[in-house]
Amino acid sequence: MQEPDPRRDRAPDPEREGLLGRVSPRTGTEPLRARSPLRLRLLLGLLFTPLFIAGALLFWSWSAASGPQDVPTDASLRIVAVVFSLLALFSLVDLLIVQRRVRRARRRAAWEHRGGRGDT
Repeated sequence: MQEPDPRRDRAPDPEREGLLGRVSPRTGTEPLRARSPLRLRLLLGLLFTPLFIAGALLFWSWSAASGPQDVPTDASLRIVAVVFSLLALFSLVDLLIVQRRVRRARRRAAWEHRGGRGDT
């Protein structure tokens, strides 16, 4: 007879809760506190967000200045400008998410350092 798995009887971990509920059940093979590389994401976001914004502005202005007989056409330039604008928006949102997670991790570390764990 197989023993019941004690991991399945635990209360749900609020850190594993996603926006729409539980992300996925633990299988026991992943680390307890897996983290994304926030510093790398922050560095890449800080590097590429201005480039995407500059690219979007460049292609929007080029599209506005192009004539009917110009190559590339203003429609194709607008498509590239929209792509750059979406990349800039995605990058900005990712920067906000990374910033929120870094602040939350710092608060949690400070709270645990002060002895807020309740291990007494």
